[in-house]
Parts: sequence; structure tokens; C-alpha cells
Amino acid sequence: MTDALLPNGLKESRGDGKYFRKGCNPFAQTGRSKLQNKRASLNQQIIKEMRMRAGAENLLKATSNNKVKEMVLLELSYVNSNLQLLMGQLEGLNSSVEVYQSSQETANIPLIALGLKETKEVDFAPFKGYIASHYNEDGADYEDELADLMDLRQSCRTPSRSEAGVELLAKYFNHLPLVESRFFSPTHHSSIFFTWYDSFTGVPVCQQNLSLEKASILFNMAALYSQIGTRGDRQTSAGLREAISAFQKAAGVLNYLKETFTHTPSYDMSPAMLAMLIRMMLAQAHECLFEQLALPGVRNEVPTLLRMAQEAAKVSEVYDQVHQSMIQTPVKDNVPFFWSTMSQVKTNHYRSMAHYFVASALLDHHMGPSDDEDQQEKNLSQVYDHLPDGCSPLDILKKTTERERVGRAHIRRAIAGHEEALRIYCLCHHLNKLEVLQDILKASHQRSLHKASDNKTDEEFTDYLEAPDIISKTEQHAEMEVPSALKVKVSDFFQRLGPLSVFSAKQRWTAPRKVRLRTEDKDLGFTLKGDAPVQVVSLDPLCPAAAEGLKEGDYIVAVGEAECKWMDVGEVMRLLKDVDEKGVDVTVVSVLDGNPSMPAKSATFCGNLPKTYSMICLAYDGDDKNGKSRKISKKSSFLSWGLKNKLKSTSTLSLPTAEQSWNKPCPAFPSSYKDAALN
Repeated sequence: MTDALLPNGLKESRGDGKYFRKGCNPFAQTGRSKLQNKRASLNQQIIKEMRMRAGAENLLKATSNNKVKEMVLLELSYVNSNLQLLMGQLEGLNSSVEVYQSSQETANIPLIALGLKETKEVDFAPFKGYIASHYNEDGADYEDELADLMDLRQSCRTPSRSEAGVELLAKYFNHLPLVESRFFSPTHHSSIFFTWYDSFTGVPVCQQNLSLEKASILFNMAALYSQIGTRGDRQTSAGLREAISAFQKAAGVLNYLKETFTHTPSYDMSPAMLAMLIRMMLAQAHECLFEQLALPGVRNEVPTLLRMAQEAAKVSEVYDQVHQSMIQTPVKDNVPFFWSTMSQVKTNHYRSMAHYFVASALLDHHMGPSDDEDQQEKNLSQVYDHLPDGCSPLDILKKTTERERVGRAHIRRAIAGHEEALRIYCLCHHLNKLEVLQDILKASHQRSLHKASDNKTDEEFTDYLEAPDIISKTEQHAEMEVPSALKVKVSDFFQRLGPLSVFSAKQRWTAPRKVRLRTEDKDLGFTLKGDAPVQVVSLDPLCPAAAEGLKEGDYIVAVGEAECKWMDVGEVMRLLKDVDEKGVDVTVVSVLDGNPSMPAKSATFCGNLPKTYSMICLAYDGDDKNGKSRKISKKSSFLSWGLKNKLKSTSTLSLPTAEQSWNKPCPAFPSSYKDAALN
């Protein structure tokens, strides 16, 4: 059994081979851990305010006393104001990108990392009762396995920002299907609640099945990859390769989450939000690819400058797509303003860089007798989709006045774009904290101004030529990559229960019974088949074993004192071959006929209508480890006033939905999300 969370990389001297990697020390005072601690604290404050708001809204519907209504409306205004303030603080945490950047002094534009979703502790002790009732074994014998499972989950709350941290999350993720097969059946209502907080709104989501748990672990894997990507030293080729790979893996995990869990109850894992996050991860990978090209320096020659112009235009294009997805409903309501502003800044910044590169190619170079005229014409024609009337690539290259005129038009667009980027930068106070970004934007602006000053002419104010758009093109595409860590192999914690193909939550058996086997002329009266466990077939109904109660189809789980759930036919036969006249006791179980499967109940469903934010997660204190105290009382509580008639058939209470016309002075804070529970 594991005892405590240890710093990642420290091994526990156990000798039983069951060691698994630990998470980071939760008490370590790193910038990232402080940020996560603040997030956890905000989540608790948000859930407290939501309890108060739900109760006040229920009371408002139930009462007809005008005096009480006035008091409740006043209280609601305070609660909604507090929620709005807490939402602002949570947005500030999502806008805190400095702690995720490289520790080296760099001059790169900061990248955005996702914060880890927070969750409540889970006590798997109720599994002991399920082991006793379903598997007919003493649940106390599996305390070590349950402790290992709880320690693994607890470690996943503080993973290290490295491949080891991703492997830790992947290991727990791959354990979940095994746990689900062992303890979660379609007909059994689990008493364990899994609660996760939305990373954008702080709203808690609670379910009694493992779908939310699996999806949230995947989200945190993608978030961890994004943090690895932002941590890389982008002043080195190795750091850029690491960042590109990390962002592509983050996009791959998010896409796997989007395709696998199609009805997510948490807003941050909704299809629209995941699609936006995938685009953002790939855009940041594109940005790193561009930086990788520029890292050795950009050679001051026409083909290289035109190529870099199209690469910069590609980065601008992908960030524009990210911004467009951020301002669409329903994503725009909860995306941090910092994110959308940053995407706008980068759109304008890289578009301006593209125009600057084309201007440099035209203004700093002139076609000489030794230059390849056809090649330069081909390169320039690929940059433009269309040219102003009367212009052709060859005319621009060969005519000095035309070449300089088009070059000055490009530098004017570059200056205008840099000024727009600086203007947008000033609109967001979180963005204003990034001094390195301001320095880069100002330096790029000054460089374009110097280029315009060096090529200034008397016709500056009479030249109205507008530079054409630059076609985006890239030779290195950023693509989603499914990390191999998702397929990491794990050993079943509860393999002592028997092969999962037979001993699972879906199967039902009789209680183990002992059968005395005796031989008649060296014949047991039956044959065995199967790998593990072995099954009785071809039973002679007149043999002594049948008289003792052995049935065809029984599984042999023990011969004498020897457990044989994992033994094949040959091993079991070796145990039975020496049976003497006294015989031997064999323990067998029989599979019962399966009942029609019932749909699994979920804490996120209410009255046959899909609800998202269940009040079950608001009904018990997260510090209370007693499973019995988490049961929902049948007695009507304060939260249920005024809803008795409408919610007679419901098993849980939900927060108010958008269709209910209750007083909401705080429309920016979501009360519900329309998606159903996870499938």
C-alpha cells in the first residue's frame, strides 16, 4: 500500500513490483502549484455561492409574500455580484500565462497553456461492500488494492509537468475501464460520486459513473501537454521541437476526447469548446514551426524573404480562424477575453510581418543581369492571388519605380497592422502585464517605420496603391498527434478477483459451493474446457460429482485450498489427477441468467430531462469522507421549496435552466448547459 504523495521520481522501497509514479508534492510552492491552489479555492467559493443562489431562487418561486420576495431579490443581487467577481478572478487565472513559460530569459511571444481541471477526493471504500455482495469475497482482503487505486487518483491531481506526469494520467485513465468492468454494472447504482469543476466557469459537475472521470483525465492530459509546450525553451531547436510535439499531442488528445465523449456535461468539454481548443493548440504549433524556420536567421535574399512572408501569412491565418471560433456562440460567453485578444494581436502581428518580408524583398533587392528572371517571377506570382490593375509580376521585378511603389505599399500595410496589434494589446489589462509581448510589438513596429523612412519619397501622400493580400503557404504542417501514452499497458489492481472475461460486474453467479469429487475407475465423470477459469462440460448425470451437486457449465474456482481462477485446463487436471478414494473438495460457481439490462442512473439526469449541474454535488461537504453521509435525504430540503409539483418524479435537484424565467441579474454566469450526461 502506498502511504503518501512523494515528489515525482522518488521510488518507494517496497519490493513487490507495484510501484507507480507519484505526482508532484502538493505543498511545493511553485508558481504553477500556487495557481492551481487558487483555482481550487475559487471553485469552493463558487459552489458556495451557487448553493445560496439555488436556494434563494427556489424560495422566490415558492413564496407569495412581497416582503420576502424583496429580501430574496436583494440577496440574489449580492450573490450574483459575488459570482461575477469570482468569475473574473477565475478568468484572471486562465489569463496567467507567465508561470507556464520557459524559465529562460527569452524574447518570444508568450503562448497559452490550459489549466488543470480540479476535482474532489474520492473514497473507493464502498467497493469493499460490492466485492462481498457481488464476488462473495471478503472486501477487507482488498484494502491494499483499493488504497493503491486511491493513491493513484490522488497523484493525478498534482502531475509533474513532464512526460512522467502525462504517463501518470494515462496510467490512471487506462485503469478506469478495468475498474468500470469490475464494479460498475448497468443494473447496479454506484454510491461513489465523481465531481469535477469546469475550468472556465468553476461550475461543479457530478456523476456516479466513470464517463466524466475518463473525459476529465483526458482533458488534463491535453492541458499538461499544453503546459509542456509553453515551458520549452524556444531559443533552441530542441526546445522548439519539444513545443511543436507537445502542442500537436495536446490537439490529438482533445480530438480523441471530442470524438469519444460526444455528450459532455461540463462546458469546457463541449464539442464547440473542444473544437476551438484544438484550433488554438494547432495554431501555437504553427507559430513554433515558423519560429523554427526563423531561428537560424532569415537570409536577406528574395526567395527566402518571399517564403518567410507566406509562412508568416499562414500563422496569421490560423490565428484568425482561432479568433473566429472564439467569438462564436456558445464559446464566446466563457472564453477568457485575454485569449481572444491575444489571438487578434497575433493575427495582426504575423500578417504585418508577412508584408514586411515582401517589402524587404522588393525594396532591398533589384534584379541584376545574373539573377534568374523566370525563377523570381515564379516566386513573386505565387505570393499574390491577384495584383492591382496594370501590374504583373514581371513588371514589378523589372521596373524599378513599380517595384519600389509596390514595396512601399507593403510597408504601409505592415505599419498599419503593427499599430492595430498595439491598439488591441492595450484593450486587455491582463495582456498589458506581458511586457515581453509589448516589447516585441513595439520593436516590430519600429523596424517597419525605419524601413518606410529609408524608402521615403516625395510622392508618399499621393500614392494610393494598396498592397495586395499575401497567399498563406507552409511547407511544414502542424497536425494532430495521438500520443502513445494513451495506450500504456497497466496491470489490473483487482486481478485476484479472477479473469475479467468472467468475473466482472456484468455477470451474476450463485454463491460459491463445494462439491466432493471422487473417482470411479479413474473417471471423474466430466471433462473441462477453457483457459482460465476452466468450465465443466460433458457432465455424466449419473456420476458421483453430479450427485454432489456439480452442474454442467460450472466454473471451478478452487481445488482444495488451491485457488485456480487463473489456471488453465492442464494445471487444473494436474491438481485432480491424484484424487484418491476419499476425494477432494472443489469450489465452483454457476452463472445466473442475465436480467434485461437497465440504463445506468446518472446524477446529471433529472426528471427524464437532461440536466448538467446536479445539486447532488452541492449537497455534501467535500471534506466528509463518510460515504453514508453523501446519500441524498428523501426529506424535502430548503432547496426543494416550490418545486414539489414539478419535480415529483425527479431523483435529484438541478440548478435552474435558461428556460425558467427567474430573476437573473447576472446573465454572463451560466446556470446550466443543454448537453446531457456523458455517453
